[in-house]
Formats: sequence, C-alpha cells, structure tokens
Amino acid sequence: MLFVLGEYRIAGRRASDIAASVEAGVASGALVPGSPLPPMRELAGVLGVNPNTVAAAYRTLRERGVIETDGRRGSRVRPRPATTPRDALRMEVPPGVLDVQEGNPDVALLPPLEAPLAAAARRYAAEPTLYGQEPVVPELERLARAGLAADGVPAGPLALTSGALDGIERVLSAHLRPGDAVAVEDPGWGSLLDLVPALGLRLLPMAVDDEGPRAEAVERVLADGARAVVVTARAQNPTGAAVSAARARQLKAVLARHPQVLLIEDDHGHGIVDLPLHPLAGATPHWALSRSTAKAYGPDLRLAVLTGDEVTLDRVRGRQRLGPGWVSRLLQYAVVELWSSGAVDHAAVARSYGERRGALVAALRERGVPAHGVSGMNVWVPVADETAVVARLLAAGWVVAPGSRFRVESPPAVRLTVSGLRSAQVPELADALAAAVRPSRGGRFS
Repeated sequence: MLFVLGEYRIAGRRASDIAASVEAGVASGALVPGSPLPPMRELAGVLGVNPNTVAAAYRTLRERGVIETDGRRGSRVRPRPATTPRDALRMEVPPGVLDVQEGNPDVALLPPLEAPLAAAARRYAAEPTLYGQEPVVPELERLARAGLAADGVPAGPLALTSGALDGIERVLSAHLRPGDAVAVEDPGWGSLLDLVPALGLRLLPMAVDDEGPRAEAVERVLADGARAVVVTARAQNPTGAAVSAARARQLKAVLARHPQVLLIEDDHGHGIVDLPLHPLAGATPHWALSRSTAKAYGPDLRLAVLTGDEVTLDRVRGRQRLGPGWVSRLLQYAVVELWSSGAVDHAAVARSYGERRGALVAALRERGVPAHGVSGMNVWVPVADETAVVARLLAAGWVVAPGSRFRVESPPAVRLTVSGLRSAQVPELADALAAAVRPSRGGRFS
C-alpha cells in the first residue's frame, strides 16, 4: 500500500520499510524540511498495518534525527535533518579567492610529527599493544591529570576518545534517551548542532556573549526541561567566546540549583589560547570535561582526554570496550612525546592567533563593524543579511562561512577564521567586510 504525501508516496509493511521510505523522501528532497507527516493511525490505516508498526517507524526516524514530534502538532521532517549536515553549507572556493571560512588551524603552527611518531613506533616495537591492556597509557594519564589539576578541574577517572565530538556523543548517550532536551550554545559548533538531533535528542538554544553562555539563558533552558548542558570553555566556535571567572561563578550557581542536569564542557582550545580555564566541572553530580589535541597538534591526531564523575566515566568506558575498545596507543605515545618534550611553544601559538584575531577585530571596529573574538581562531561578525554579505565578499575575493552553519535562533552573522590570514591582508579584508555589511549594534549575539 502507498500513502501519498504531496507528491511523495510513503510505502512499506514493516516499520523498517516505512522508516526507509520516509528517509528516502527526505534524502531526495521530495519531503522538504518542515513537511508534516500523517498521523500514525491514519498512515497505518492506509498502509494496512498495525498503528504500533507506524509508531515504531516514527520512533526510528526520531532516533536518527530525521523527524521531530511535538505533541498535538504531530510529527514533521526536522528543519535540518541529520542526513543534511551543516557542513554542506560551506562555499566552494573559486581560483584566486582567499578562503577564510574553514575552522582549520594554521599548518605553520602545528608541530612536525615525524619525531613523535618515530618515538611512538620505537616504543611500540619494544612493547607491542595486545588485547586486554589498560586503555590509557600510564604516562599519558599522569600528564593529563597534572594538566587538569593545574587548571582547577576536579579529580576524576580518565578515558580517551577519538576527538571532542566522539567524547560528547559518548557522554550524551550514557545518560540521555531519545526525546530528551540538550541545551547548546547559539551560535555554536555546527557539528554539535547536527549531532544532538542525530541522537534523537532535542536542541534547546542558549544565548552566548563574549564571556560564554548567559546565565539567564541557561536558567531558561533548564526551566524548559534541558537534561544536559554543553558549554565550550574557551575558543568557542564560532564566536571566540571564553567563559570568564565571573561568568563561571554565575553558571555554577545556576547549575547547582539543578543537580539532575548533566554538564559537559568542551576545552578543545587547550594549547592554542592564552586565557585561563574557569571550569564548571563538579557544579552538578554528573559532569564531564573533554580536552582534545586536534587544534594544537593537527586534526588527524584524533585524541581527546575525557574526565568526569565516576558514574559517567564508568558508563562511557564500559560502552567503549564494546566498540573501538581503546584509542590507538601509537597516538597516545605520540601525544606523550609532544607533551613531555616541550617541542611546542603553546604561548607563542596562542600569541600568534591572538595577534591576527585582535588585529581583525580592531580593524573592523575602526570601520564601524562590531565583531567578536576574544579567544581562539575565529571572528564572528553580526550582519543584517548574511546571504548578501557572503555574496558581496565572494565578489570581492573572499570566502567566509555563512552564520547559518552555526545558528539555531540567533540573528544572522558570518564567521571568519584567521588561521590563514597574514597581517598585510587584515586591512584589505576589513575594507571588504565594511563595504559588504551594514554595521550592527550591541555586544551580544542574540
């Protein structure tokens, strides 16, 4: 049997077939974002199946992040299904155009990996990794604990994940169920904004300013039923926000009133920022903090240290044992070498990004264009019409990232990555932006 929805026909007798039919319609564009799906009983009657079969199909689609259900309003295709990642919004870079849209680090600031990997290979030759060994190399655990303790992070068990997003996904999966709400920064990291609905969870956006999530915004999303809160400690993508000491105190006070909430902190900026960490860790009984190596040592060094409370880390490590098992010891040995050799001057790296970022923000403000970026490698520029600004900048020889890759409800903007920017290019880029935008007022992002 078939159910015709507009020009698209939903088909299937089994829950898996019905879900596959809807997902195929979304993937092909026949079911556009926001398209309502028929009530379960109505679809079951047309297809000649039990309503429980359709309910199971819809549940599968919610868990895959394809559809969302909102009480009496029924089910509909998500505004941005998990099958349409935000990265698909990136611009093609024509020949001769300068690319400042990517969030990659400056290759010139990344350490050579030949020596650390060679040392890792020698270590492996002397002591090959076998099944049943501890998942974290003792030297790495010692160095990680020392660094976390120096930054005021409470002592807790450790795990390693394949990058920050992998760790966040594992922590969310350890505590939440499909349909639960997750508070995320808005604007925020596009990959996280894709991940949450892909897990069948609901996004609750939190407004952000230069000091991190605003306390009243966090209070609001917690009152709206958020089961988890994800906060970027420093070098927030895309705004460059960093949680200040004063903001950390405010957020801890808010979180302490909601002890049932899961707190996740992302410190991916470790090693490339010169601002201190003001951790929220421990503000609630269940918490986790991820510290990744990708920005400081290169995106292909897929390793992040994860710490948190006993229950959370026990669940993460238990599930990890049934999947990848552990993060490669070869990578762990390489990170030990990088951390212990002193081969990387992190202060110089942070200073280099800071000089470029600060120069661009200052040049834009001199031209009447408010811009944000207190840490990291990105600058966020609020605009009236981001599509028009992106097009004008492209015509002027610059490719920037449209803010829609990073927004839920916050106003239009564009993101610029300073990693590949040279000092001589700053005035030229600032002139092009000033000509492309109508200056916005205010120091907040929403």
